[in-house]
Amino acid sequence: MAVGVDEATTDRTAGDADVVVLASARTTTERELLTDWAARNHPGAPVCLDEAALEAALARARPTTTVVPVRVTWLPPTRAAEWADGTGAPPEKPKASDLVALLGHRRPPGFWQRRLARKVPDRVRIVEGEPATVADLQRRHDDEAREEQLPAFVQRAGVLACERAERALIGDHYTVPRLVVEQIVASTRVRDRLRELAAEHDRSFDDVLEDMRARLGDLAAVQSPLAIDAFRTALAPMHAPAWDVSVDTETVEPLRRLSRTAPLVFLPTHRSYADPLVLAEVLRENDLPRNTVLGGNNMSFWPIGPLGKRAGIVFIRRSSGDDPVYKLALREYIAHLVSKRFNLEWYIEGGRSRTGKLRSPQLGLLAYLARALDDGRASDVQLVPTSIVYDRLYELDAMAAEQGGAGKSAEGLGWLARYVRGQARNHGTARVRFGEPFSLAEALAEAGEGRARLEKVAFTICDGINRATPATPTALVTFALLGTGGRALTLEQIRVSTEPLLDHLDRLGRPGPREDLTGDGISRALERLVTGEVVERYDGGDETVWSIREGRHRVAAFYRNGAIHHFVDRAIVELALLAASRAPAGSDPVDVAWQDALRLRDLLKFEFFFPSKRRFSDDIAAETTLVDPDWRDRVTDPDAAAALLERTRFLVAPRTLRSFVDAQWVVATKLVALGSAPVTDAKALAQECLGLGRQMLRQGRVARPDSVSLELYTAALDLADNRGLLDAGSDPTAGRAAFRDEIAEVRERLVELARIEDRLTEELLA
Repeated sequence: MAVGVDEATTDRTAGDADVVVLASARTTTERELLTDWAARNHPGAPVCLDEAALEAALARARPTTTVVPVRVTWLPPTRAAEWADGTGAPPEKPKASDLVALLGHRRPPGFWQRRLARKVPDRVRIVEGEPATVADLQRRHDDEAREEQLPAFVQRAGVLACERAERALIGDHYTVPRLVVEQIVASTRVRDRLRELAAEHDRSFDDVLEDMRARLGDLAAVQSPLAIDAFRTALAPMHAPAWDVSVDTETVEPLRRLSRTAPLVFLPTHRSYADPLVLAEVLRENDLPRNTVLGGNNMSFWPIGPLGKRAGIVFIRRSSGDDPVYKLALREYIAHLVSKRFNLEWYIEGGRSRTGKLRSPQLGLLAYLARALDDGRASDVQLVPTSIVYDRLYELDAMAAEQGGAGKSAEGLGWLARYVRGQARNHGTARVRFGEPFSLAEALAEAGEGRARLEKVAFTICDGINRATPATPTALVTFALLGTGGRALTLEQIRVSTEPLLDHLDRLGRPGPREDLTGDGISRALERLVTGEVVERYDGGDETVWSIREGRHRVAAFYRNGAIHHFVDRAIVELALLAASRAPAGSDPVDVAWQDALRLRDLLKFEFFFPSKRRFSDDIAAETTLVDPDWRDRVTDPDAAAALLERTRFLVAPRTLRSFVDAQWVVATKLVALGSAPVTDAKALAQECLGLGRQMLRQGRVARPDSVSLELYTAALDLADNRGLLDAGSDPTAGRAAFRDEIAEVRERLVELARIEDRLTEELLA
């Protein structure tokens, strides 16, 4: 039977007399194919088809003997074969016929193989892995797995070498981490650590070793071509009908270059259950390898779990609790993947954002990744901040309800059916944009040692995500509508409100939706929001007007908050200028403004990501220059600072910050009411704040319905805890009162800025 071979590798090894052929075969037909290949290419060389034959061959071999691993690869037929051998493009959308074709891939049933090899020889390839000398294999064995028998180590190394060679045939779309459990538990380093755990917990080594095998078996995912296409086909209804996907292709090319030299770790925003599905299609369409995705085991139900595990999805526990073996298994698995240069993906927020802006990063997986570099398992990885934002989200109603105190629905087959129904109609555009990649090794070195090391790296990631995140049309339209105090706006008023925002984004060099909001773009954005029952349209009078629908403010705020980070520095500048306009006699207004900006940075640090004070100073100075290039000369007295605000074309502070400050004020009011009593249950107190916030909203004491949010109250409590206002270590009464007064003063300035903003808007419309 004549079969195809890899001519480049055959030329490299043909004619070598001192060779051992390590053949991986499961059927009689494969054994015959490999034996024939060895006779033609390495005549006289022993062909080792099992571990016993390999052990005998290694016993006779010299240190310079070359071990050549080979296996049979079966290519799929017709259209699938074209993309598998590199002569065609991958199908844009898998069809059932493609999946049937792929049934022949990997290994057809034994009774088909002989006929296939005879009738369709182009479907059979002999793949030769990278050869190695016996001396080199012995050295690697002694370094990596000295407790394992040498033949078992060599056999596993041969399988992995063939897997890597096979990727040249089937492409980087299908990277396959094989024999993971065996590789990890054979490691001398891992076994030493398992012995330590056994001693620490008074258990036998064999017992802990079996636990390790079980944990790794639960974690380890593969990337089977058949399973990947089945996964794509089965889950396409979760995302394909819902959005047209827009990709900033200029941000893709650097990734393609980097992926040739280092593993990439994608760290996307998490807005939707569909995020990993959307990103996987973007990578595929741009000829980037498929990621191994680390996700929560809440999504491991049938059919997502069984298919996903074979399509590169690693389902991890939300918490490893007091299971040290699981922690070790996860840490070693991540280190193994990056050492083998597989690309990774996880969601650093730890869960979907309920407010639309980035949540505080979770550092556990990042710590494991840093440990892999510290231990020398990989020289470096490139971190890729990734932004995925949507014009409209079906699942947002449920998330908004959770912020109002509703419980979270459990994921399962019934949930999946409802989700697919909700995704059946188009919701607009999903926008994917990659931030500037950066070296983790360099970032760790720059961060230095200490507890804040990983926090500094996480900030760089989140800052990169924010800078890459484009403002969407729905974000700017809801930004305009949420700041009106419930008043409806005409189309022209919305245009006047959004135009300065677009100009500001242009001046900052940030991605914005100018093209999507020109012409009838605002009308299209409004129509999407009306269809989603977020915005109400009223056309029973002389002019059509739009307003946020009753009870939908948290949903609207989610869309607004997707772009709010672009305006936070500007909002701080406006508040600081107002503080300078009230500077006491004899003080320096510029210094007053700067000190106020620092206080605001501290007040908002649990809501937004701020850089170091030095860079923050530069950013605030740059923002103030956009207000007036000569601000340093003009702000010489309080009246000049006030005049600067009056002359500016637009203000953003009330719309940007009022909801967050209102939420802080509710929490501060609650803390003052507690007197000196310590807070023993922050979650319960957040629920109490939810009740107080609803009361204050009804009384008109807080202005924004979207401020009544469990997540905002939780962030405010984190701030209070950071200031030592929750525990009973010392009497917090005075500190709590000062905290409330500080927030009240900022609220008062936001009210004043809102009055100025209204006057500016009236002038623009005049």
